[in-house]
Amino acid sequence: MPSRELTAADVLARVTRREALVASDGKSGNLLERIEADGVRYVVKHQAVRGDWITRIAGDPGFWVHQLWQSGFMDTLPPSIDHAVVGMVVQGTGADATLDIVMHDVTAALIPEGDDPVSIDVHAGLIDSMAALHATFWGWRDELGLQTLAQRVSMFAPAVIAPELLVEDVAVPVRMAALGWQRLPDLAPALAAAVQRLHVNPRPLVDAMASTPATFLHGDWKMGNLGRHRDGRTILLDWAYLGAGPGTWDLFWYLALNRARLPETKELSIERYREALEAHGIATADWFEKQAALSLLAMMCMFGWEKALGDAEELAWWQDHAVAATRWLA
Repeated sequence: MPSRELTAADVLARVTRREALVASDGKSGNLLERIEADGVRYVVKHQAVRGDWITRIAGDPGFWVHQLWQSGFMDTLPPSIDHAVVGMVVQGTGADATLDIVMHDVTAALIPEGDDPVSIDVHAGLIDSMAALHATFWGWRDELGLQTLAQRVSMFAPAVIAPELLVEDVAVPVRMAALGWQRLPDLAPALAAAVQRLHVNPRPLVDAMASTPATFLHGDWKMGNLGRHRDGRTILLDWAYLGAGPGTWDLFWYLALNRARLPETKELSIERYREALEAHGIATADWFEKQAALSLLAMMCMFGWEKALGDAEELAWWQDHAVAATRWLA
């Protein structure tokens, strides 16, 4: 919307101070700056179509987040979620396009970096906000051309990351993914076999997930993108993997990538999310078990490599549950 573009451009035109920011949880390589304009501090994320390996493996042809912003969707989020975005400015077209996302500086309220578990109150608040987001947009259909389920399941498949291994400066996560996929058959052969079949043909998994209820997915509920305001609102940043799909996709992404930070077991967290959905008015009896199992399996198509590089107990948990989930495939 034009007013949003002008707001972001106006802030950028009034910058009096700027400093580069480095976040250890950041993986994309996009540049972050803290700026000051008219005495107010902001953070700006600079993205470029050219050189952004995440947008390439995700299938984003150029700034899904900007499409979502211009549609007005982010104005309709539940009150428990703060996206922190002030505005966005796109310059250029095609492969030369760049995007500046201007955000309020919420750094002080973000989850501290590290591997320590968060408090149960913080965890419960994040799960409840996730459920509130999903309940708000229950049945949502993507009319913006955002990430499909097929793209979502295949993001880290060996064939998708293969071109990224040929670039001059290979991203660390891509290099680690290639190593993890190589190790997985020896460490978890049953999981490797299930995932390899779905990497070749994800359609059975995609179709099975699509047979369960859909909602809007943020797609990246890792702690590095999350925070909590003093009033209890959840800060949710880095809207990169946007689209329609099963809400439990966001849940199992959260469980997979935040393993060290969880203050309770994965089983209790799953039940907490289900209870939160029910509290927000979504009946779960007819579909939840199937959707959760399929999302868990899908998450291993994404991050089986990451579990192969971790400890044996964690890998065994995901292997046991993912292999059991194959019963839901046609």
